[in-house]
Order: sequence, then structure tokens, then C-alpha cells
Amino acid sequence: MATMNISLPDDLKEFIDQQVAENSFMTSSEYIRSLVRKEHAVAKLRAMVLEGMSSGPTIPMDETYFESKRERLRQAVKKAG
Repeated sequence: MATMNISLPDDLKEFIDQQVAENSFMTSSEYIRSLVRKEHAVAKLRAMVLEGMSSGPTIPMDETYFESKRERLRQAVKKAG
């Protein structure tokens, strides 16, 4: 595991210490890792949304769409059964 040192103003250090105590983190490093993991997940989700938006035309996913999927499933079950 890599190590990174950061400098913080006193008020942010106090805030982190408070968050560690109030949210059952064992260390300030654990708290910071959780924040970075959340931000990383948000960045990945944004990238996926952008990829989806640029992937081409969409089809409406309304009740008609889902009913056609259900009907295809019913037909497949009938054929298999």
C-alpha cells in the first residue's frame, strides 16, 4: 500500500478527527480512504453515464417496452416448457 502525506489547516484536521470519532472509523487514514473510494465510485459512474449517452440512439423504456420484454419471456418459457 502506498503512503501519501497531506497538510491540512487545523480546522480541517479537527473536522477529520471529529468524523473519525463520530463515525466509528479506526483512524483518519481509514476515513480519508472512504472519502476517496466514494469519489472514485462517483467518477466511474459519471464516466459510465457519459459513455451511455454517447453510445447512440436510445429507445424509451416505458411500460410498452417492459411489456414486450415480458411477452418475449413468456414465449420463451412456452417453447422451453
